[in-house]
Formats: sequence, structure tokens, C-alpha cells
Amino acid sequence: MNDVLSRRALYNRISIAGVALASVVVSVPIIGYLLSPFINKQERVWQDVGAVDQFKLDTTVQVNLQDPSPLPWAGETALTSAWLRRTDSGFIAFSIHCTHLGCPVNWNQGGQLFLCPCHGGVFNAEGQPAGGPPQRPLQRHDVRVNGSRVEIRPVPLRVRG
Repeated sequence: MNDVLSRRALYNRISIAGVALASVVVSVPIIGYLLSPFINKQERVWQDVGAVDQFKLDTTVQVNLQDPSPLPWAGETALTSAWLRRTDSGFIAFSIHCTHLGCPVNWNQGGQLFLCPCHGGVFNAEGQPAGGPPQRPLQRHDVRVNGSRVEIRPVPLRVRG
């Protein structure tokens, strides 16, 4: 009878050790994923979008960018855009993403509005909400002129809050 109890105790301990090991194996990647934004800060870099003279005054155009926070395996999905406007005082760059849920906004030249086709969001020419569910203005990217080239430093997407 003593052999049965000690065998049972051994199997009990092996089972507990197996469950503990499985828990550690599953939880380590999850904890790493949750903590990675705090540990591995993404560096925001300036990205060349074209020559200064290719952008007409008071015209808003779409320019292509690399997402500032892509995963190493993102591939084509790391490509994004921004809306760039040349004004008398320089350049303004708006995020292409609606601040409601991140859908891409379109520029309507005739109405001078940014329109979100997904949920009816409307932004005026300055990126301020003018209708629909968005409560915050379109995010702006940093823009600079470096020599004869226009460069944008995109900000990561923030929605709802």
C-alpha cells in the first residue's frame, strides 16, 4: 500500500511540474509581447518624400512613407501615406488615418475636406473634425526642408483617445 501512495505522490508532482513548465512556456512570449513597446522604443526617422519644387503652393497631395512602427516581417503592410500641403509659410503633413478607428481618409480638393469613407468622418482643410464620429483632429507629422528636399518624420497611429 505504501508503494501506491508514493507512486501516486510521484505522479502528482510530475503533473504539477508539467503544468508549471507549460505555464511558463506559454506566458513568457505573451509577457514579452506586452512589454516590447516599453523595452524596444521605435526610433522616428526623417523620410524623404520629394523635391521642394515638385509640390505646388496651396495643393494637398498624397506622399508615400514607411510606417514608423512596423514589425520586422511587415513587408508591404509597413508602407503608408500622408497628406502633404505646401503653404506660404512652409509644409504641413497630415496622417492619412482617421482618428476615429484608423481608416484611411481621402482629400476632396473641391470641398477642401478630408473624408473618411468608413464611418462618415469629415475633417476641414486644417485637419479639425467637421462632422461624423471623430472627436480629435487628424494627427500631424513633423515636416522639414533639408536642402532642396522635403522630409517627413511620421508619428505612430493613435486612434480613439
